[in-house]
Amino acid sequence: MDFASVVPELSQRFPSSMEITWTTFNETEESTVEYGLWGGRLFELTAKGKATLFVDGGSEGRKMYIHRVTLTDLRPASAYVYHCGSEAGWSDVFSFTALNESTSWSPRFAVYGDMGNENPQSLARLQKETQVGMYDVILHVGDFAYDMHEDNGRIGDEFMRQIQSIAAYVPYMTCPGNHEAEYNFSNYRNRFSMPGQTESLWYSWNVGSAHIISLSTEIYFFLDYGVDLIFKQYEWLKKDLEEANKPENRAERPWIITMGHRPMYCSNNDKDDCTQFESYVRLGRNDTKPPAPGLEDLLYLYGVDLELWAHEHTYERLWPVYGYKVFNGSIEQPYVNPKAPVHIITGSAGCRENHDPFVPNPRDWSAFRSTDYGYTRMQVHNITHLYLEQVSDDQYGKVIDSIWVVKERHGFSAWF
Repeated sequence: MDFASVVPELSQRFPSSMEITWTTFNETEESTVEYGLWGGRLFELTAKGKATLFVDGGSEGRKMYIHRVTLTDLRPASAYVYHCGSEAGWSDVFSFTALNESTSWSPRFAVYGDMGNENPQSLARLQKETQVGMYDVILHVGDFAYDMHEDNGRIGDEFMRQIQSIAAYVPYMTCPGNHEAEYNFSNYRNRFSMPGQTESLWYSWNVGSAHIISLSTEIYFFLDYGVDLIFKQYEWLKKDLEEANKPENRAERPWIITMGHRPMYCSNNDKDDCTQFESYVRLGRNDTKPPAPGLEDLLYLYGVDLELWAHEHTYERLWPVYGYKVFNGSIEQPYVNPKAPVHIITGSAGCRENHDPFVPNPRDWSAFRSTDYGYTRMQVHNITHLYLEQVSDDQYGKVIDSIWVVKERHGFSAWF
């Protein structure tokens, strides 16, 4: 059987389940995962799922079969060994650790966007660090392969094989970027299996003491695919934030973290949306009927703590910012009880488009910038402390920036 990739991803029944997604180029009678606890009897458990036909939008109309199987009732924090396929052929053997269910657990993340098949500068380091157990989850903040639809989807196939050495071992959580837009994001929507019912365009999930929300910024730019998507996502996001801010929920998971591809702010010299004061993502669009709302006010109103972005092929850390103004916790400790959300832009994993330049003199809200290839590490330590650091691949894995975000209170009231 011709396998394109094996990509385990969390299913929507967090955290005691895992969804395994893989692609074949032949139709098979069954979609099966055989698995078992590490150190136990190999493949003593079996789960079955289904395959969906995906026809790429290119001139060849290539067919591939996307298989999805959900493993349920996993033992939290336990290691499992698995392979997937059917009697027509099996994948290699992989392993994963089921996520810990405890809200006092401190999950570790690798965070990056804009990784391509060509010049995937950070990939080797990420592969090794994943396989030695440094990360519990990967957050890929949009832009994959460059581009998945190219060569009738073969670039997408190659990219999925490329990340298999990461994504087969830890949950690989995604959001869409502009490079996924061809054929109405069909390669993205079919190849990934995120929680919820929106074909991975927007969703939320819980891990440790964090509630993580993945958004599509692309709906503000590709209006031909439906202006209504802006309003649908906005209404969904408002309800999700309301639910996350119920006192019992915010007490249990006080950190609210968003990830979306195109930033609201950046100091790059490329005329992207984030370089404009009238950013669509930040303030919305007035050229639609009715006018489409932006995201900044909503995220601020519901006390979002941290906003992760990519798109710019650089790394930039901002001071706590809202409405183009800096709201540091204090002069001495800007990230201790900050008075606005913290923004991180991490789109320098490496792709064929190389780096984006910075303007020489950034605005007051820009705290640290680097054009080195690299990626971000994040750990949600507990309900008050979150750690972020930037790894430079150009400097052989050196940590070039780091901060602790410390919050004794969360939510809208924390801003005052």
